[in-house]
Amino acid sequence: MSIDDYQIEAAKTAIYPSGSLAYLALGLNGESGEVAEIIKRQLRSGKALDDNEMHALKKELGDCLWYLANLAREAGFSLSSVAEENLKKLRSRQERGALEGKGSDR
Repeated sequence: MSIDDYQIEAAKTAIYPSGSLAYLALGLNGESGEVAEIIKRQLRSGKALDDNEMHALKKELGDCLWYLANLAREAGFSLSSVAEENLKKLRSRQERGALEGKGSDR
């Protein structure tokens, strides 16, 4: 499945107020917080994630992807165009030796 195919399929399961970028952004933030909680617990325990924790992580990453796909769609972007733009930015930073550093425009 391509990333754009996923975006199309994810839209078919979307139930929220149309044009609601805020709803989707808040949902993405909440789901990414759940990913962070799994990693935080792993850091606290000092142990590798077990199979159940890895499965939970995969599910939460999927939820993040769903919100991201629908947020991008509501904004008028395909996921592939978002991915391409991001890689273009990162390659430019890499070529300029600016992968490490601070700020988004480096």
